[in-house]
Amino acid sequence: MPLRLLLVRHGLSSFNTERRIQGRDDLSSLTDEGQRQARLTGAALADLRLDAVYSSPLSRAANTAAQLLEAQGGGLSAECDDDLLEVDLDPWCGLLGSEVKERFPESYRLWREAPDQLELERSDGSRFQPIPELMDQARRWLNRLEREHLAQVDQPGDDLTTVLVVAHSAILRCLVMQLLGLPASRFQGLRLENASLSVFNLQRQVSGVQVQIESLNVTAHLGTRLPPKGPGARLLLVRHGETDWNRQGRFQGQIDIPLNTTGLAQAHSAADFLSTVPIQKAFTSSMARPRQTAEAILTAHPEVTLHSQEGLVEIGHGRWEGRLEQEISQEWGELLQQWKDAPHTVQMPEGENLQQVWDRSLACWNALAAGLEADETALVVAHDAVNKTILCALLGLTPADIWMVKQGNGGVSVIDWPPPQSPGGTLPVVTCLNLTTHLGGVIDRTAAGAL
Repeated sequence: MPLRLLLVRHGLSSFNTERRIQGRDDLSSLTDEGQRQARLTGAALADLRLDAVYSSPLSRAANTAAQLLEAQGGGLSAECDDDLLEVDLDPWCGLLGSEVKERFPESYRLWREAPDQLELERSDGSRFQPIPELMDQARRWLNRLEREHLAQVDQPGDDLTTVLVVAHSAILRCLVMQLLGLPASRFQGLRLENASLSVFNLQRQVSGVQVQIESLNVTAHLGTRLPPKGPGARLLLVRHGETDWNRQGRFQGQIDIPLNTTGLAQAHSAADFLSTVPIQKAFTSSMARPRQTAEAILTAHPEVTLHSQEGLVEIGHGRWEGRLEQEISQEWGELLQQWKDAPHTVQMPEGENLQQVWDRSLACWNALAAGLEADETALVVAHDAVNKTILCALLGLTPADIWMVKQGNGGVSVIDWPPPQSPGGTLPVVTCLNLTTHLGGVIDRTAAGAL
């Protein structure tokens, strides 16, 4: 059984509202709204058993943890850990963002565009790089997590271990990058809202620790379905609803299986979830299951025309299509195991390989994104493998990493595209990943389903 790691950013603080730089000085406090967010997050986790809770010692995080745990009702208290402190921005702490921009224009530019390259000077005259230091800090904490908790999961008969962390935006983003093996240069490609919840599954393998993103930056428990849209275009990437073959565990690939009753219900739940989101354009794989999902979502947006895209069709599994895993194992046992261990190295019998899917899905995705105006939001509905390749590319991962990304049937991911000549850098931001709260519960307990 995997270890489940829950990451929660602290609630809204006084410095958040004032747009002041917080860093690791304890000058900021939790606002009334931040306290409400903490309690709502705890209530959303009330049906989960938490085995351990860790918090940054800074008051805005520690108070969030305390109120969250009281509302959660599990009787735990948080252990404060200095390796969960926020990024050190010593010379800027307490200043308004506008003041930093005016007084330190070049450093501020680097912070917005390439924070991993920023170098600052502490009050004692020493020079340091805040983000590389924070990446080292995140790795130390994760190493301790693996030693103290993941080893317990390896024992036969052990139940799932759930660990909750309450900390800050920058350190949590560094934890995510370390979990995924990403460089510090990807820092601006992630976004975490106040009191948002992100879920990771960890499991020890012979080759190391296997990591899966179950969800990222969930805010629906706060009454906010999606975080506010930025100044550039937004894309909503949705996986189709369930089919009978998903339920049976059959490899679907390019066989055109329609949604089943559950899948139609999931599609309509996604439609309700996105009903108040302005959508100007819509695209779908040409296959029946994503088209049915997209059509359901667009019932709340009847003025939007749906366009089919051949580049978004599911991976061609060739001779595996229509078969159960045990059937495939009888004829292609070694290749099936290779698909699980090193998916990027597999050529499907009379089908595709992941690089081919990666190339065509990314070419299609990038063309769709390039065709959007900054004020537009587009709906894109596709498949498990296609969505995973797109999300891996956006995160800075490779075809070898597709098992790191979970895509539940009817799940929604949100990508914010930077406007031309953006002062905040050029990385698309994976704002949310695999939102499934509209399908029931904050934590996704559904099976991933067959591709």
